[in-house]
Amino acid sequence: MPADLPNSSFTARRLPDKPDTIAPDGSEVRVLPALDGGSAAHFRLEPNMVSRAGRHRTVGEIWYILEGRGEMWRRDSVREEVTPLAPGLCLTIPVGTSFQFRAAGDTALSMFAVTIPPWPGGSDDEWIEVAPCWPVPA
Repeated sequence: MPADLPNSSFTARRLPDKPDTIAPDGSEVRVLPALDGGSAAHFRLEPNMVSRAGRHRTVGEIWYILEGRGEMWRRDSVREEVTPLAPGLCLTIPVGTSFQFRAAGDTALSMFAVTIPPWPGGSDDEWIEVAPCWPVPA
């Protein structure tokens, strides 16, 4: 491989059975490989659960719904909408967009996401909690 390419090695990782961590929004996170320009992760929200609402300070995300059904609320300075979630749907969460999601029915909501730039691991100030669209059960 030419020396001037930024990523001169490659990785592979099987989706772990157990989550690596819990996201600030309350969903399970299984960390997947990353490159200099972005990182990948699998997110899972238990059936009939509602995430906490928040926004990212410096990263945007692209989500692809793998399993389950639910809804995603997104709001920026110009627009606000609730999008039905179902397998096969792909959506964006631009930097600074407030968002919240919930799983409907008896199947967990399972998503694959790419974060651009890569998630700044260990940073407590990347995710900012905002007023929710839906109440979060205690």
